[in-house]
Amino acid sequence: MKIGFLGLGQMGAGMAANLLKAGHEVTVYNRSLAKTEPLAQQGAKVAGTVADACTGAAVYSMVADDKALEAMAFGADGILASLPKNAIHISASTISVALSEKLTQAHAKAGQRFVAAPVFGRPEAAAAAKLFVVAAGAPAALAECAPLFEAIGQRSFIFSETPSVANIVKLSGNFLIGSVIEALGEAFALTGKAGVDAHAYLDLLTSTLFNAPVYKTYGGLIAGGVFEPAGFAAPLGQKDIRLTLAAAEALNVPMPIASLLRDRFLTLIAQGGETLDWSAIGKLAAKDSGQ
Repeated sequence: MKIGFLGLGQMGAGMAANLLKAGHEVTVYNRSLAKTEPLAQQGAKVAGTVADACTGAAVYSMVADDKALEAMAFGADGILASLPKNAIHISASTISVALSEKLTQAHAKAGQRFVAAPVFGRPEAAAAAKLFVVAAGAPAALAECAPLFEAIGQRSFIFSETPSVANIVKLSGNFLIGSVIEALGEAFALTGKAGVDAHAYLDLLTSTLFNAPVYKTYGGLIAGGVFEPAGFAAPLGQKDIRLTLAAAEALNVPMPIASLLRDRFLTLIAQGGETLDWSAIGKLAAKDSGQ
């Protein structure tokens, strides 16, 4: 399939590379041209503008936040103005429910299609084509996107014909990950102050009650204090919790733990943690306890 790919950060670069490996004709765009060079060496075409990447059957967007995607989508030479009729915009970004709904309506008005397909997985999973894809959109569009999902991920989960449902699922998942990080941090703080070795404690947890990737990955980062380089930076974690709370407010769903997480991320960032991995909130409890 002839596709475009917009946004070559830590996640997008791996996803675009795997689309190339699967045999798709990929045109890449990134604001920083240097990030396109490794993909050009793998056979990707390099677009000078967003419009230049929107000439095929589909275009992927994988950018940091609502502001970045709105600029790409609604600009004079953006996705909406450039994508052919009936072509598909696949948004893999973690964005707000409100923006997802806005894009769904705008693409329909332009005679295009919109699919929300955010992913679960860190940059190493993106590079290894081991992401989990959460998708929602019109059935025909999802069927056309299936080969693209297979190229980047190990499994796809289809939830609804309404794209924004996928965004709610993604936000809820990131809320749960943040909750695990905070709970691990508090447990490490308690056992650590009692003199328990963090790695031995983590081995117990992940060998018995919590034998799951999220505990192994984030428990290891917290126990080792390994927060740089950030696989997922703290401001992005704060953004996702903020979007979760906005979605919850719109649906009249109280989420007191999410409110706590918002404050934890703000504390981390206020204390100079902007460049750290979001798992660094797991060290705040130890700091609070004087360790």
